[in-house]
Amino acid sequence: MDVTKLNDWEIINLGDAATFINGYAFKPTDWSSNGLEIIRIQNLTKGSSDINYFSGEIGDRYKVKYGDLLISWSATLGIYLWKGEDAWLNQHLFKVVFDKKEFDKQFFKYLIGTSLNEMGRETHGSTMKHITKVKFDRFKIPYPPLPEQQKIASILNAADNLRQKDQQLIEKYTALSQSLFLEMFGDPVSNPMGWDKIELEEIADIVSGVTKGRKLKSKANLNIPYMRVANVQDGHLNLQEIKTIPGTEEDIQKFGLHKGDILLTEGGDPDKLGRGTVWNDEIENCIHQNHIFRVRLLCNKSTPIYLSKLCGSEYGKRYFLKLGKQTTGIASINKTQLRKFPVLRPPINLQNQYAERILAIEAQKQLALAGLEKSEALFNSLLQRAFKGELTV
Repeated sequence: MDVTKLNDWEIINLGDAATFINGYAFKPTDWSSNGLEIIRIQNLTKGSSDINYFSGEIGDRYKVKYGDLLISWSATLGIYLWKGEDAWLNQHLFKVVFDKKEFDKQFFKYLIGTSLNEMGRETHGSTMKHITKVKFDRFKIPYPPLPEQQKIASILNAADNLRQKDQQLIEKYTALSQSLFLEMFGDPVSNPMGWDKIELEEIADIVSGVTKGRKLKSKANLNIPYMRVANVQDGHLNLQEIKTIPGTEEDIQKFGLHKGDILLTEGGDPDKLGRGTVWNDEIENCIHQNHIFRVRLLCNKSTPIYLSKLCGSEYGKRYFLKLGKQTTGIASINKTQLRKFPVLRPPINLQNQYAERILAIEAQKQLALAGLEKSEALFNSLLQRAFKGELTV
């Protein structure tokens, strides 16, 4: 951030703002089934639901209490407000102790969130971000008077609450879709209805997409829009940023998306294997990248909406996670595994009824997504203005 003199605010080093206590380097031999929780980065980011405990004593400097601010400075950068019970702090996390300067906690949380983004952009090398303590301590931040901090925090809190309500509404519609699936088809894991199964390759054509940076056999004469992994979310498309790739008419013929195609990502967070949605001709002459599978039904034994929801259900996730390759928190599946995916086959008329009801829910969810996009833009705009001194002028 630009830390030139703003509104006569003092500019200080981050290391002079507070004391940042690094967590304890717990070993697997320290773990226990009882005691206090060990707070790890993956628990804060919801990347893992596994919790380790420690039943010994290592000093209060490593103890985290309700309301403490925690900063992740390695791998995943972020700042978090702890809302759990007393716990122990693991390594690669800082606990913030406000013993140097007077700060409003919410203001500091927003300020550090923005600062970490900037520090992360300046970090070179591996995709696993790592901020050194020297760089962290020397990072320049604005230090407004406490009343201005509180005013800024109040404005940002209001905008943040708005986007959280929009996010909760989206989650409500997602939960409604999931409950409707279980209501109409039963839990596919236990298959209480006894639906027949058929391998996906028997009813669908499965194609990987185009590789970015490939060598073309003929001269590219088109800039073709294409779907990236970032565009394909769990149950919807994110079309805020559409990129193009040099290509030819042959690429459109081979990789072009048709209405009713199912797009599934091949990898990512293990908890999100099977993530995907149905293509509805949102963009003309659009293709997809090689990390996305295009599944095109070849018969009327299933519907795109039903199949997409089945792949993204707990049933689908378990199948893909069991067979998928996993490395450092990332899991992936290949085309062979997807072809063998066992598709439950409820009656087609029941699938059609489900699709009609889902479309009605999805229409409302799209409105909520549009609302979230606006509230996100508002919040980010206010966030940018906040630390330029423009919210308290």
